[in-house]
Amino acid sequence: MSEIPLPNRPSIAHLILVPGLITLGVTLLRLTGELLHWSKTFFNSDPGGGSAIVGITWLAPVFGIYFALKLSAAGEGPSRPGRAIGFALLGVAVVIAGAYLARPVQARLRFEGVLIYYWLLTALGAGLQYPGWPKLFRVLAAYGYAARIPVVVVMFLAFYGNWGTHYDGLPPGVALDYGLWGKFLWLGFFPQMILWVAFTILFGAFFGTIVALIVRRFRPAPQPAS
Repeated sequence: MSEIPLPNRPSIAHLILVPGLITLGVTLLRLTGELLHWSKTFFNSDPGGGSAIVGITWLAPVFGIYFALKLSAAGEGPSRPGRAIGFALLGVAVVIAGAYLARPVQARLRFEGVLIYYWLLTALGAGLQYPGWPKLFRVLAAYGYAARIPVVVVMFLAFYGNWGTHYDGLPPGVALDYGLWGKFLWLGFFPQMILWVAFTILFGAFFGTIVALIVRRFRPAPQPAS
């Protein structure tokens, strides 16, 4: 049974405002730490970032849970919880299976082909979240772009200025002789706007749906008015 709609439903802009500002702050903090060569444990400037502790990737599941709980509390939870969790699991399974199946042939593909494959694979996993919980999908998509557009700007400036951060570092063994715009588009714009937004939707929905449904399962049922 779906949750009872409430009159004051939160808008997407209202939901993502504070998370978006927090994410922007983390992006600027990480950039500062890399430029000033702070601890690599927290601000790794190697290409790819090396799983540095300070970064916005970790925020996708955190804010996914936050958005899911907010939507559920406002009566905008999934109409069919089983369907929502099913699509959340399916999306992650598709991405994991697709990555595994690509491993035997990945070395024989051009670098650009590998990039496109993973962009599309992750986008497919993210798209599978829409049927399960459309409103959460839309919120996560809006947050994903709010989080990643500033990164696109930072990456362009980093490529332009050769800042020596993970934002402008080339993957090991990869030499792209495309000039500024080629490197920016292949390693900055398209990955951020496709892969990382899709990642935000996929794993935000995965963790958010699970936690929201657990909370819903154990939430005390409302008592009828006397």
